[in-house]
Amino acid sequence: MIRFLILAGYFELTMYLQLSGKLNQYINLHYSYLAYISMILSFILAIVQLIIWMKQLKTHSHLHGKWAQFASKALLAVPLAIGLLFPTVSLNSETVSAKGFHFPLAAGTSKDIQADEGTTSQYLKPDTSAYFTKNAYDKEMRATANKYLKKDHITVTTENYMEVMEVLYDYPDEFTGKTLEFTGFVYNDPSDSNQQFLFRFGIIHCIADSGVYGMLITGNTQHYDDNTWIHAKGKIAIHYHKQLGQSLPTLEVESFEKVDKPDNPYVYRVF
Repeated sequence: MIRFLILAGYFELTMYLQLSGKLNQYINLHYSYLAYISMILSFILAIVQLIIWMKQLKTHSHLHGKWAQFASKALLAVPLAIGLLFPTVSLNSETVSAKGFHFPLAAGTSKDIQADEGTTSQYLKPDTSAYFTKNAYDKEMRATANKYLKKDHITVTTENYMEVMEVLYDYPDEFTGKTLEFTGFVYNDPSDSNQQFLFRFGIIHCIADSGVYGMLITGNTQHYDDNTWIHAKGKIAIHYHKQLGQSLPTLEVESFEKVDKPDNPYVYRVF
């Protein structure tokens, strides 16, 4: 019975996430086919377990059968109740503030800090090095960087956001002076009222390795509140951030305009 309930509950919850359009807040949609496969398999296996369970019920008392039916209905309702009563929400600057203003990844010390925190959350730069050997990672990032270094004007889209940010932080000196434009939500620098960060929350594979990725923005003549969605364009430079104690790739703004929040505020890593 327990096996049936677990399998049926997983199928029910996955189906709910898919139909409600919330699946993209848990996994990289490039791997959504895996969710579909597991959903179908869980349904088939649940049917098998149900048949086995029904055969076993025939050998038990009538009272036991009623209790089993009640328990099954209650437990099957749990996954859907969780999905309905605890809805997913889009992450924003409040999440950044709650986590704390330190963004360790850009300094190259993220793994030590993450180990202390017991988390795999990432900041500023997407880091996919854990999914490659060192040589393979270096080769992949070098090839990706070269692709963008050929351009004087780099346009960051939803599709390439994660890879651009990763190579930008890997090779900041090489990108200095190039024009870059991208869209994100504002997070006002708590240490300098004249500086803002522009972020998007991204998912590498699933929510467990998600993070907040983006750049420090300077030179903007208009102040925007946190969570305002902005399209910024400017030149890439390197600035030392005193509070973070590190040099960061920075966008020196030439244009800075308010835009509508995207239908899907998340970005995903494409391999």
